[in-house]
Amino acid sequence: MDHVAIKSHERNSPDEQIDWRKAAYYLQLSRALDEMEETRLVPEKKVLYQFSARGHDMAQILLGMQLTGSHDATCGYYRSRPLLLSLGVDPVDALGSAMGRAGGYSDGRDIGVVFNYPNLSGASALPMCGGVGAQYTPTAGWAQAMNYYAKTLGKAEYAKDIGVVLGGDGSVASNGFWAAITAATTQSLPMLFYIEDNGFGISVPSTVQTPGGNIAANLASWKNLKIFDGDGCDPAAAARLTKEAVAFVRDQRKPAMLRLTVPRLQGHSFQDTQTYKSEDTVKQEWDRDPFPRLKEYLVPAVMTADEWDETESSARQAAEMAREAAEARPVADPSTLTNNVFFSGEMQVMGGQHRDGYVAPQSTETPEPSGARMNMVTAIRKTLDHEMSINERVVIFGEDIGPKGGVHAVTLGLQEKFGIERVFDTSLSEEGIIGRAVGMALAGLVPVPEIQFRKYAEPATEQLNDCGTIRWRTNNRFAAPIVVRMPGGFFKCGDPWHSQTNEVAFVHQPGWKVAVPSNAEDAVGLLRTSLRGNDPVIFFEHRAMLDHAWARRRYPGDNFTLPFGKAKFTRTGNDITIVTWGAMVQRCEEAAEGISADVIDLRTLMPWDQDAVLTSVRKTRRCLIIHEDLGSAGFGAEISAVVADRAFMDLDAPVSRLTMPDIPSPHNPILLDWAVPSVERISKRINELLEF
Repeated sequence: MDHVAIKSHERNSPDEQIDWRKAAYYLQLSRALDEMEETRLVPEKKVLYQFSARGHDMAQILLGMQLTGSHDATCGYYRSRPLLLSLGVDPVDALGSAMGRAGGYSDGRDIGVVFNYPNLSGASALPMCGGVGAQYTPTAGWAQAMNYYAKTLGKAEYAKDIGVVLGGDGSVASNGFWAAITAATTQSLPMLFYIEDNGFGISVPSTVQTPGGNIAANLASWKNLKIFDGDGCDPAAAARLTKEAVAFVRDQRKPAMLRLTVPRLQGHSFQDTQTYKSEDTVKQEWDRDPFPRLKEYLVPAVMTADEWDETESSARQAAEMAREAAEARPVADPSTLTNNVFFSGEMQVMGGQHRDGYVAPQSTETPEPSGARMNMVTAIRKTLDHEMSINERVVIFGEDIGPKGGVHAVTLGLQEKFGIERVFDTSLSEEGIIGRAVGMALAGLVPVPEIQFRKYAEPATEQLNDCGTIRWRTNNRFAAPIVVRMPGGFFKCGDPWHSQTNEVAFVHQPGWKVAVPSNAEDAVGLLRTSLRGNDPVIFFEHRAMLDHAWARRRYPGDNFTLPFGKAKFTRTGNDITIVTWGAMVQRCEEAAEGISADVIDLRTLMPWDQDAVLTSVRKTRRCLIIHEDLGSAGFGAEISAVVADRAFMDLDAPVSRLTMPDIPSPHNPILLDWAVPSVERISKRINELLEF
């Protein structure tokens, strides 16, 4: 594999194509802001988290100045403010966000070093995350979206745009890094991996993260990855390597890695005393400071000493004016904190199809049944097929969903019909599947990733959590509406790996809507609503109901949608309220034969229909909650708490729950039947409550 390296002694005259005066100004502005925080704002407790970029700054600025594509996007980490400044971020927003004031990146909701920058007329900074390595796979998704727009949809204006991800040498040990490298190189994505190697991951030497301490050397033979490696403190070397790396990705539409060695001149954070570094190490780092090197490089070749001093004075003045303006900003009104968890009418600045002008077709909540009864597998497939046929932004992907059609056959035939660009298999990395979906959604696509089984979502927990919080933590600047299809629950038998439900985990992660259909008709309506919506959705497909005879329904029509948060009364009566969802609906209906009962299928858990449940309980005066998930902290506990809190005086019996015991799903069918609520045990519990 080609490996381009430039040694620090290879010095040429400044590249005339680079605006070195601008680079000098941004470097001095970055230094002024770091110094202001370290000497004033942190000691005064006006800034609570501070991560100096000194040493990393010059190379980042040179990189940012190369991001000239109208749809270029970058995603960095907590030491990436110099890059943001070079993209045009207002220093007032930068400092105001660091102070947690209103406006800026998040309205004070997120740490000020967790950046985002929606830019509709140039390069954007995708929402950064607090977790190390979480920035890689969303950037891969963005790069894949650029290819999709240019090649599949024929939009020439995307043909040169790229994704650029920043990470330190410590982050290359993360799952996200390797998932993104795999995706970028197997799919030939226009993605640049920019690795700032300062030799330490907080206090851990890079040799503990990577054999030999050089990730570029380790990846020199990695197929389909161009390597650029050099000194990020040398202006000529850093400028040339950065320019060549960006041009390669932009022109060749292939991934590259640019590794630049830089010194971390301050601690990991303000509180870090760097006692793990020897005095000699610290001295060597300061000897490599790019600031005096840039001055030596530009004076007098590009500017006079007086002009350099004037630039420094101008930058310090801008920093001071930014501080004054930032300090004048108020703290956000605490009563607004619950805004922007979900889309509520005000459109986000970037992300999702609705931001790009998508208007959902006319729909109806009234089914228009046609044809023979079909199982849930067929109903979901037919809905995906229709929505893909009318919306070119919808893409489906996951493990084994291509020619195989998925392990449950839901996507069978879709790749043959819509092509490998719209229905494609991925590597075995749930982190990569969900992370790429986030990046695609930020770019305006409608990603429908599949997680094969509920338990398999665990490696993607960080990406799922980060996706759900994007709208809230950026205060509606960004949103990433993805629809995650996720089979789970028992099927003939169980086991701890394929039969988990645990839907409540997603309810507890802010920003996710959660659908749990029990039958084919509801699956159609909820899936179509999800695909046309503007929020991320977990679409739970219960394995036992995918081909269950009870769950079969006639196709309700291509215009049928169901709102989230609206339960269905599958049976009505006066003596008891039975609340359930998923596979338990059929069992509850059978158990309620001959009894005057309201059987309520919630259909969605976030939001859930509190009004329907409370209205029913006030009528029947008894409430039984049935679910397959474990009892302790299961979603039934939330329902029980709401009923007890808001309808206690209406009850003639205690609120009762029947669930699985607090154990993993057992494999043997006899053991499974004992663990999962059966019709017989549901009937027994109903009678116990009626006799109370």
